[in-house]
Amino acid sequence: MSKTSPPPVASTESPAAAKRGTLSGRAYEALSTMIEQRQLAAGSVIVEQQIADLLGISRTPLRQALQRLEAEGVLVKSANRSFQVRKVELREYLQSLKVRELLEAEAAALCVDRVDPADIQRARETLHAVETRRPYDMLAHWRSDDEVHGLFIENCGNRVMADMIHALRAGTKMFEIDRLAERLEPDSRQHAAILDALETRDARAARKAVGGHIRSLFRFAIETVS
Repeated sequence: MSKTSPPPVASTESPAAAKRGTLSGRAYEALSTMIEQRQLAAGSVIVEQQIADLLGISRTPLRQALQRLEAEGVLVKSANRSFQVRKVELREYLQSLKVRELLEAEAAALCVDRVDPADIQRARETLHAVETRRPYDMLAHWRSDDEVHGLFIENCGNRVMADMIHALRAGTKMFEIDRLAERLEPDSRQHAAILDALETRDARAARKAVGGHIRSLFRFAIETVS
């Protein structure tokens, strides 16, 4: 029997509100990209009118995007209440990695019977595209990084654990963008090992692959930054 499409859901937003939401989303994506590509460096203050003019939007949707990035731990408020790109120091980074190692390794082990094989395959295809692109694309790397880690974070079955990991990852990502850009290609190779473990539904291998990946980040930071 053929299936019919569900009826469209009527929007409760006014056209003006819907447009603001679209502009806010565009501003969020643009700002995220500028931060990931280090066009907005760690510690820099966001000049709202300047960014609004650059993006061709008003300050209202821009402010919504800035507030979203603040909630995610990407921006912080400076002493004069302006938004500032979060700067993470080595000590905080290393301490966060230690906690991530515990939580993410456990999340990877918990997810093996929950994660969709189709999602693993999509993540593998994205990763392959990143690895074969030359010159190496930093922005594509971060998208792949989020996709691989998101597989086990979002499928671990524990919302509290997932939210804690997301918060920790926001901080460590800011440090890596700022200080560890040369680390990107080794990350991709280790991500492949994580996907292999998830694909075979091997909880022990998944825990080992994720834990080893995060420990290697710790060692690399010690050797490179300090």
